[in-house]
Amino acid sequence: MAKAHDSAGELIAGRYRLLDVLLREEGRTLWHGEDTAFGRPVVLTRSRAAGQPGEGTPEPAADRILRIAGILGPACHGGVAAVLDVVEEPGSVWTVTERPPGDPLSELLPHGPLDPVRVAGVALGVLDVLGAAHHEGVTHGELGPSQVWADEHGTVTVTGFGLAASADAPRATAPAYASPEQARGEGGTPAADLWALGAMMYALVEGRPLVEDRDSAEATFRAVDRLPVRKPQKAGPLAPAMSGLLRWDPVERVPEAVVREALTRILRQNFEEVTPPEPLPDLLGPAGDHRDGGAEDGSTGRAPGGPPVRRPVLLGAALAVTVVTALVFAVTAGLPGGDGTSASGPAPSRSAAGAPPAAPTAGTPAGRTPTASSKPSPSPSPTAGSALPSGFSLYRAPQGFAVALPSGWKPVETQSSGDLAYRVTFGASGDPRTLAVTYSTRLGPDPVAVWSAKEPNLRAVITGYERVGAIRPVTYRGLKGADMEWYSVVGGVRLRTLGRGFLIGGHRGFSLRWTTPADDWDSAADRQALKVFFDSFRTGEE
Repeated sequence: MAKAHDSAGELIAGRYRLLDVLLREEGRTLWHGEDTAFGRPVVLTRSRAAGQPGEGTPEPAADRILRIAGILGPACHGGVAAVLDVVEEPGSVWTVTERPPGDPLSELLPHGPLDPVRVAGVALGVLDVLGAAHHEGVTHGELGPSQVWADEHGTVTVTGFGLAASADAPRATAPAYASPEQARGEGGTPAADLWALGAMMYALVEGRPLVEDRDSAEATFRAVDRLPVRKPQKAGPLAPAMSGLLRWDPVERVPEAVVREALTRILRQNFEEVTPPEPLPDLLGPAGDHRDGGAEDGSTGRAPGGPPVRRPVLLGAALAVTVVTALVFAVTAGLPGGDGTSASGPAPSRSAAGAPPAAPTAGTPAGRTPTASSKPSPSPSPTAGSALPSGFSLYRAPQGFAVALPSGWKPVETQSSGDLAYRVTFGASGDPRTLAVTYSTRLGPDPVAVWSAKEPNLRAVITGYERVGAIRPVTYRGLKGADMEWYSVVGGVRLRTLGRGFLIGGHRGFSLRWTTPADDWDSAADRQALKVFFDSFRTGEE
């Protein structure tokens, strides 16, 4: 095809209009653009074509990039930008993606050093994507600040996968972030991706790159391979993890799991320092509560329809959940919209033209489809005036709401804040299940979008976190809301939680959060309890 002119107003592939340059760097130019077929914003990245080592016919760049996008889309849970189209030209490749939230990290670098805790959060998001990609046998090979986007909500999106023709291909872009072995022309491996992550962390926290770009890519490569790594001065708690990634010998670089543990520890310590004594409740609380029960001698308790659970397990789980809940309050600041902000709209569909078809969500247990449940969650049908099933009674809370509870259940924990927000958690001794009712006064207008923006942080602090299916918009009693389900592991017990959040007006809303052992999710007793909760709940304003 004819070579594009690479100037504002030009159409790429007769469809994608170039608007203005977002970034120019060695081997790569990013443009704001418009998909004229659908009238939507896109990002167009023109990259120097990677080398094609070896003999034989290499896989065309368009096929390779789209194939890898099809692998990573479901594996990375929205952490990679959706690829809409790929256009090849002699010596270069145009990749068209949805516009990720936020801005590329390259836009942050000129504004000086960033706080180490913020950098740890961004790095953990990148590591999540790299870990998922490496698990699928995919390396990036071209990672640099312009390939990582982040926003104020903590959302991290990685672009640029598939540009390298193979693991042996020499690096074609952003030479200052090449690993020493890449600088020597040895190709990209998972260890090279980790070096690039360390180099980005260094640039963000120190306010200057690890290696300055030279007059040519070759000169920059020589500097990467020969110059010693300068000791960080502003990294604080990040220094050990960062230095572990920036070891010249790839065999000696710190493994992903160790880096993840170090970054998570930094975030947890910071959350513990900033978490107030009575943290702000969130609309769609992400951590499943788990209460202790049974006799003090270690006898077992049994949830209706569920297996016996020994008291030591339940007690340990309860303590762990208390910590995790506090961390999540600090991360989410009143989810969704609890910080007074909200996402600009619903999360991208990831199913636009040119993108591979949707695939099941990674991490879904074998034998399950990526939906909310193997059986649909019960649809609410308000029946507060109807007779309650045997074993349930209506509880009228002093806060004003009402809900029917199983016999023996009572409030086991109440949290409140100065802006009248609160959370009341219900349970019973010996019963591993809980229901948390949360009222919040600072909510954004779209629970689905805000959940999508916060999820990377939730994944960072919840042990064994796996989302079940998609975040689903719902209408509950005529009110706008969202359902989200996830797995967690507390005290060695795998739990499953359904959070239903809904808005009642004036930035106010409730959530009902049901948590039960995952093995009991489809039991008759648990399904009945969930249905009764949804059917009987009243806000106090009805």
